[in-house]
Amino acid sequence: MNDEGPTLEARTVTSYHDGPYGRMRSRATGAPRNGMPEIVLVQGMAVADYLLPGLTAFSSWTRAHLVELPGFAGSGDPSHELDVPEFGRCVAHWLSAHDLGRVILIGHSSGTQVAARAALDRSDVAAVVLAGPTVDPAARGWLRLLVRWRLDSRREPPGLSDSHRPEWRRAGARRLLHTARVHLNDALEESVARLSVPLLVIRGRDDRIGTARWARHLSQLVSNGSYVEVPGAHTFPWLAPEAWSPPVRHLARKVDNR
Repeated sequence: MNDEGPTLEARTVTSYHDGPYGRMRSRATGAPRNGMPEIVLVQGMAVADYLLPGLTAFSSWTRAHLVELPGFAGSGDPSHELDVPEFGRCVAHWLSAHDLGRVILIGHSSGTQVAARAALDRSDVAAVVLAGPTVDPAARGWLRLLVRWRLDSRREPPGLSDSHRPEWRRAGARRLLHTARVHLNDALEESVARLSVPLLVIRGRDDRIGTARWARHLSQLVSNGSYVEVPGAHTFPWLAPEAWSPPVRHLARKVDNR
């Protein structure tokens, strides 16, 4: 690893799923382990490649899947521009089609909103992890979100934007604006309050998009919630990919026999 970020050399197996709103690409690494749930990781807003280092970190103890939403990364175009509940249904349909047993469903950034939606009323989700959750009420508004994004970007490595740029171009300006709008209009805390499974909230200590106060609040909305902080800013899985593996593995050991 260098100051520009990690080299993306993860050994992954790529597959495609034709869901109700379009084709979805997923990439998997690692192998299933007895007694250990698999990981299903939902991409952030319009971008997925930056999560490959963090995905690989899970592969030492389970199989982990990175799921890409219609319209972004390596997935196909959607049948129409989707909102957060529809993105959640995409992930739920992917889970049903793959029959992985009980999984730990993780979302990063805007993927937390999608993962929380997808997990509702599903017996195959053993626990949910919200990493760098969005959108903090303090940032709900175009100007406030832009200011916080700019503040956070000062703490991110320069190579992160280089990783994002091809995926931003693939999405296009109109889809990016639409996606930001529907996520700004979605209240994550309402979905979290309906969860009936253990919840882990992970926040980078230098995150300027979401506050520690709100992240802790989310973890307290369920009866079995916990909160941890790890080194890094909002996109900590890029530069510190090993940071979230120990707390997620600890969670997996607690829920695998439920």
